[in-house]
Amino acid sequence: MRNTDGHRRRLREKFLEFGLGKFTDDEIVEMLLTLATPRKDCKLMAREALKRFGNLAGVLEASPEELQKVDGIGPSNAFGVHLIHSIARKFLRQKIISENYVNSFDEALDYLTHALRELRHEVFHILFLNSQNAILHEERVSSGTTTHVVLYPRQVLETAFAHAATNMVLAHNHPGGSAQPSEQDVRMTRQLYFAARGVELTVREHIIISADGYYSFMREGVIASFEKEYQKHHKKLWR
Repeated sequence: MRNTDGHRRRLREKFLEFGLGKFTDDEIVEMLLTLATPRKDCKLMAREALKRFGNLAGVLEASPEELQKVDGIGPSNAFGVHLIHSIARKFLRQKIISENYVNSFDEALDYLTHALRELRHEVFHILFLNSQNAILHEERVSSGTTTHVVLYPRQVLETAFAHAATNMVLAHNHPGGSAQPSEQDVRMTRQLYFAARGVELTVREHIIISADGYYSFMREGVIASFEKEYQKHHKKLWR
């Protein structure tokens, strides 16, 4: 018991001095589990949880019911892990709302990564911005299978108008795959881009999140190529 108390004290002191930067995933999960287990060694539980769910994000995304399938993890442990994850997500969301997307790209990326990376099916998440690129609203607008999701332009545009948005940032995930866009991803983004421009809205960005990282349509120049194509098409219509 004394060794357990000393180990926990060392973990707390390490966190207070260095934050999570020098922690392994095992130690992070262990520290979370100790919050609801005052006198029990949680190292084995932490390792088993990581083994079952793959990584730290997988543990955090697991439901309380799934967490309790790990030997030794009870309702109080599962509640604590789920609570911490929910608080983190709410904090990240509040951090980006009303912020300028262009100036807070990293914060928005943190939030979207936290919200999407470990989901087991594809979803579309959209940030709705005003004319100054301040984030007004965010919403999950579509959900699909492990390899496919459909985005309906009319639904997206109606949501944008409902929140008085003029710009949009699209985001979706590739569960277990590369962040590189598929032909369908490019085609769907182009379709929405043109539909939005036709009613004086703009798709500023499309981010694809995967376990390996992210892909930015804006930073890779794809959004700029859509705008050039739109302008060329628009000029032909008015000749």
